[in-house]
Amino acid sequence: MEATVLVLSGLLLLLAGQRACAAPGAGFSVEFIHRDSPRSPFHDPALSPHGRVLAAARRSLHGQVPGGLAPAADSGGVESKIISRSFEYLIAVNVGTPPTQMLAIADTGSDLVWVDCRNGSGAPAAAGGVVFEPSSSSTYDVVGCQSDACQGLNQASCDADSNCQYQYAYGDGSRTVGVLSTETFSFADGGGGGSAPQVRVPHVDFGCSTYMAGNCRADGLVGLGGGAFSLVSQLGSATPFGRRFSYCLMPSYAANSSTLNFGSRAVVSEPGAATTPLVPGEVAAYYTVALESVAVGGRTVASRSSAIIVDSGTTLTFLDPALLRPLVAELGRRINLTRAHPPEQLLEVCYDVSGRAQEEWGVPDVALRFGGGGGDVTLRPENTFVLVQEGTLCLALVPVSESQPVAILGNVAQQNFHVGYDLDARTVTFAPADCARSSPSASS
Repeated sequence: MEATVLVLSGLLLLLAGQRACAAPGAGFSVEFIHRDSPRSPFHDPALSPHGRVLAAARRSLHGQVPGGLAPAADSGGVESKIISRSFEYLIAVNVGTPPTQMLAIADTGSDLVWVDCRNGSGAPAAAGGVVFEPSSSSTYDVVGCQSDACQGLNQASCDADSNCQYQYAYGDGSRTVGVLSTETFSFADGGGGGSAPQVRVPHVDFGCSTYMAGNCRADGLVGLGGGAFSLVSQLGSATPFGRRFSYCLMPSYAANSSTLNFGSRAVVSEPGAATTPLVPGEVAAYYTVALESVAVGGRTVASRSSAIIVDSGTTLTFLDPALLRPLVAELGRRINLTRAHPPEQLLEVCYDVSGRAQEEWGVPDVALRFGGGGGDVTLRPENTFVLVQEGTLCLALVPVSESQPVAILGNVAQQNFHVGYDLDARTVTFAPADCARSSPSASS
């Protein structure tokens, strides 16, 4: 039986062919594969592990521009602002009846779910890309422009057939134009092994994209953000799983896949869990929290409330310079290593660790204190530094800038944490975890 693949903010979800609808349960889990994993179709075997780290850093530094919206001359649709990012994880999904297997970007920074429905228009599809054909599905329907769903999509416009037309533009110039539609999406419970039951979700509002332009190379995008159109929001209204999800990200060098959880499996209850409330942000889809202070080796070095987005689709962590400068200075006082020249001038703070084992690096822990009094999130050395070439260790924390003005907690900082998002409680929870143990591929 073939598998379906969809890209979710850099993670890949493998789904078995559709079976009977799963009985309502407490939750389900799916496989989350990094774009650079050998299990990903975007894997470049020519890159070394260090080369993949550098490539991810480039994507973070050059692909992270908040959505600047330029009007599109060839479409009458209304544009909606969403974050622009390079994707880092993928998810697979079955769309329609019978199911079409598609590969889509998974994005915790946007809410619209959309798939490629083009008929030869727009940019060429990715190699091996799949186009969804609405006329081949018995469960497909369009959304009328006077419907509540259409009215809630940023004043979306009516086309000549009174269908709801949308246009989403990204800061890098990429965009998708299409018709808001409904369809049945199905997911395999990755926690159930080879005989995993299918979880079918009917009437998912999604964009049937008839025009795509720019850098999107997947079959679509699954928004996991906090907005009403995201997959997690729609799962909460159409299933017993509630509006919550979590993931446990494997270290970037690991071969096993990470996990994406929904429902009760998304509850973060491990020892040392720290919960912080979501705060209003620039865009409703963002998961924005308040970073109050940072500490190095148990010593608080900076206290300044700063809004920061928690995002799995960004590799590096971007911090307010008022927090980052004293943090870097304290690390410099505590790390007894020779400074190294950074490759490609991508990352500014690098050290020479040639011939040294990791336990000899002497890198202290960094603690982040978020708002709400829920406790500290302690980052280990592997959460704050990355090996960018043999013998060169660089800080994966960089300042926000004019080109990247938004503070972001990236996925290196989140590795080996169980991170849970609860849209109803309006919280994000972090707990230290051995993500290799929770990986669905660890036991396969």
